[in-house]
Amino acid sequence: MPEKPEVITVSKTLEKIIIGKTIKKVDVYWDNIIIGDKDEFKKSLVGERIESITTRGKWIVIFLTTKALICHLRMEGKFFFRDPSIPKEKHEHVIITFIDNTDMRFNDVRKFGKMACLPKEEVYNLKPLSDLGLEYYDKSLTPSYLLEALRKKKLPIKTALLDQSIITGIGNIYDDEILFASHINPLRKADSINIDEADAIIKNTKIILDKAVTMGGTTIKSFTSAEGVHGLFQNELSVHGKKDGTCPNCGEKLIVTKVGGRGTYYCPKCQK
Repeated sequence: MPEKPEVITVSKTLEKIIIGKTIKKVDVYWDNIIIGDKDEFKKSLVGERIESITTRGKWIVIFLTTKALICHLRMEGKFFFRDPSIPKEKHEHVIITFIDNTDMRFNDVRKFGKMACLPKEEVYNLKPLSDLGLEYYDKSLTPSYLLEALRKKKLPIKTALLDQSIITGIGNIYDDEILFASHINPLRKADSINIDEADAIIKNTKIILDKAVTMGGTTIKSFTSAEGVHGLFQNELSVHGKKDGTCPNCGEKLIVTKVGGRGTYYCPKCQK
C-alpha cells in the first residue's frame, strides 16, 4: 500500500499535469469507490477548476473552485492519462474528463480505492480527514505528545505506529525502518516506550520519510505514481522485505514474522 512518501509523489505528479484544468464530466464504473452518493459526486465536480493539490495522511486532497476531491489509493490505485477516444480499460473505474478533452482515469485492480467530494472550506473538519492524527512534519509532534498517545496502548509498538489517529501516513514498510533506526523491537508494548525512545521514533520518522519523499517513494509490487514514474527508496531499505537478509549494522540474521497480521522485519540483536 502506498504510504506518505508515495502519496506525496503522486500528488506532485498530478500537480504537473492537471493544475488549471476544468472538469467537463465524470463517469463512475465502480460505485463502491465513491464515498456518498455517486450521482451527487459526479454532479458536484462538473465545472470545477483544479486549483491546488496537497496531501493529508495517505489521502490526496485536490482543491477545486468550491469543492475538494479527496482520494485514497489503498493497495493499487493509480492515475493514468488518456485521450477520451481510447477505449476504457477493465480496471479504470473513475474517469474525469477535462474541457481540453483529456482524461484522468483512476485505475484500481483491487477496487479498494476511495474518492469523495467535500465542501472545500470544511474538508479537514469532516470525516475521514478529521479522524487523522498529526503529520510527521507537524511541530506539535513531540515526544510528550507521542508518549501520551501510547500511554494506554497495550498492543505492540509496531501496530501502534500504524494507527493513523496518532501519526498519519506511516505504513508497514516505513514502520519497520523507523523502529530499526530507533533500535526498538517491534514486539515491545507501546505503553513501555520511554521519552528518549519516543524522541528517537519522531526523529527517525522525519529522517526516513523525508529521504523517501526526495527519492520519489518506494516502488514495491505495483506502486507507481504514474506511468513510467517509479520511486527509488526501495534501494535504501535496511530491513523491510529482506527475507534472507542480515542486519546492516551487526550482521545478525534478520527475524521475519507477523505483528498484527503485517509482515515484519527486525534485528534480534540491535532491536532487543
